[in-house]
Amino acid sequence: MVINKVEICGVDTSKLPIIPEQELKEYFRRIYAGDTQAREEFIQGNLRLVLSIVQRFAMRGENMDDLFQVGCVGLIKAIDNFKTELDVKFSTYACPMIIGEIRRYLRDNNAIRVSRSLRDTAYKAFQVRNALAGKNSEEPSIDEIAKEMQLPTEEVVFALDAIQDPISLSQPVYQDGGDALYVMDGIADERNSDEIWLTSIALKDAVAKLNEREKNIIYMRYFDGKTQMEVSEEIGISQAQVSRLEKSAILHMRKSYT
Repeated sequence: MVINKVEICGVDTSKLPIIPEQELKEYFRRIYAGDTQAREEFIQGNLRLVLSIVQRFAMRGENMDDLFQVGCVGLIKAIDNFKTELDVKFSTYACPMIIGEIRRYLRDNNAIRVSRSLRDTAYKAFQVRNALAGKNSEEPSIDEIAKEMQLPTEEVVFALDAIQDPISLSQPVYQDGGDALYVMDGIADERNSDEIWLTSIALKDAVAKLNEREKNIIYMRYFDGKTQMEVSEEIGISQAQVSRLEKSAILHMRKSYT
């Protein structure tokens, strides 16, 4: 694999050494014996592996130096846990650990915080999904995954949605020589349609025709979100009176609106 010259974290990656696979066991023999120089040489000899993985995340807008350093942490963890008797290439073993370290970093530094329990549920769902897909040779439904996890389907869906990466409304999704089409261009403004705007004006007119006590109750109940009990305590009448006045106000508004 040819990697062009890239300077990252002050390191010219084109000058990094490459350790041949046949030297792996000898390096690990020395590392197991506590040879710090061999460990450092092996780390340096696998930094290109970290770089190749970090480049997969290049379009996310993250600082590449930061991701490279996080990837190096994953590489070191892989070195510390690797066993030559596994009969597997070191790169095959290390890649998932480097990727996992970077993904954990991105999750933990996401502007939208997701609770640990939600993340655990989501990643457990991924594991179950992979197990079911391998067992049945077909993609399992979300209901099947939830059943296997013994959790409500809604809880699994919520957890999976929570860990999705947010996207910017200003992110371009299509461009063909002219102006770009952005995410926001495909989103309808359902709150400010002509129909809703006209309905809002009509409701304001209807509320304006109520007496002061009815108007006050409607505002507290439907604009401030207060319960009838809270309204009764605030204006000094019984909850039953609040209920009657509210129903009367709504009846008057319906007559004004229709």
